[in-house]
Amino acid sequence: MAAAGFVRHAPKQTGRPGYAPADLLKLYIYGYLNRIRSSRRLEAETHRNVEAIWLLRHLRPDFKTIADFRRDNRNAFRPIFRQFVLLCRQLDLFGRELIAVDGTRIKAVNNKDRNFTRASLAEFVRLADAKLDDYLQRLDAGDATEASTSGARVERLAEKIAAIRARRARCVAMLAEFDRTGENQISLTDPDSRAMAAHTHVAVGYNAQIALDAKHKLIVEQQVTNQVMDMGLLTQTAEPAKEVLAVETIAVVTDRGYFKIEDIEACEKAGMEPYVPRPQRGPSVRGGFCRKDEFRYDPDSDSFVCPAGKKLEA
Repeated sequence: MAAAGFVRHAPKQTGRPGYAPADLLKLYIYGYLNRIRSSRRLEAETHRNVEAIWLLRHLRPDFKTIADFRRDNRNAFRPIFRQFVLLCRQLDLFGRELIAVDGTRIKAVNNKDRNFTRASLAEFVRLADAKLDDYLQRLDAGDATEASTSGARVERLAEKIAAIRARRARCVAMLAEFDRTGENQISLTDPDSRAMAAHTHVAVGYNAQIALDAKHKLIVEQQVTNQVMDMGLLTQTAEPAKEVLAVETIAVVTDRGYFKIEDIEACEKAGMEPYVPRPQRGPSVRGGFCRKDEFRYDPDSDSFVCPAGKKLEA
């Protein structure tokens, strides 16, 4: 455990010895396999679940000990998982002929209201300017009829104007940050997270990429990125998997979301044979017209046959 980078691998001479990192690692992997991420939930499992009680030999670490173990040994988990992958290779659990690459979206600790794009900030600045003009006109009207306007109402308008101006200034500062960094999104709680489409809704999170061996469906490699689209991520996910499997060439299959000519060429140069379906893009497809693959070429008559059976002479 010390060679893997885990801290507190040996107890101090004074005081009560701490929990062995191997036991806490067992509990962490148990929670991973059973989709239990909360430290308090893991603590409860050590009191009530027979599997966890047997696994830890009746040890019952509290939730803070479990959370501190995750925090203090953050950099040691990846080498441990890599050793597991290498063990699977030694046990011949990988076919090492075909890997599949796909991605999934994982949620970050960042609310959608705390994520901003350049367009949303520009729209808020526009609306803020319009609202400020309205409030200022109402203040001018109040000044003109000062005798009939209550002071409390004018004070509330002044407070609203100050709040909008402060938020507008923050939005302008974030737009300036966009110009400086070249980014198109900014997240305030989790700066590295991005708004991504996951199935039918949009959430703020990360794009997790997985490379899977076809023999026993075991994960060979994983990468986490904040790139919104899968396009361009094929090589950087598949090439480390090829190195772990220690093969000269390997076939890689994925969906059409990864189709990018430069990425496919990079895969071929790295000794991989990618199988990526070509997507149908363009204004015709977006307009609801037939795709190119729906047209059939007839070499005998040197013509194309449309889905309706009509011929277009070459």
